[in-house]
Amino acid sequence: MSEFTYEADIDVRLRDVDFMGHVNNAVYATYLEQAREQYFREVLGESLVDTDTVLANLTIDYVRPIQADQTVTVALTVPELGNSSLPIEYEVRADGERVATARTVQVIVDRESGESRPLSESWRERIATHRNEARRS
Repeated sequence: MSEFTYEADIDVRLRDVDFMGHVNNAVYATYLEQAREQYFREVLGESLVDTDTVLANLTIDYVRPIQADQTVTVALTVPELGNSSLPIEYEVRADGERVATARTVQVIVDRESGESRPLSESWRERIATHRNEARRS
């Protein structure tokens, strides 16, 4: 995993918790999506809803369960950029301890053709600026 440049606090909802008293494993993907949405809004200046991206890949490695009463944070970074792909690496933390690592790949698509298209220069610049500012902090 790379150095993380962004963190999002996540609220654990009652519906996230299963009968064993911990966050259901499927909910981790939703936590990643929530962190990704916050990153897109704050760094790229737009909502995931308004972008022409699709989730092409999702991998989660679980370390231990999140308990219902724990504070959850998702740290993330964009390690490199593809031509049309935006890979993101994550570390899910509960009370500051790593509980999972993950990786997603978003692909930029043309809504009309459904084909991939290149990342915009403005996104590339914003991601690079954010990365550089985070490293200086």
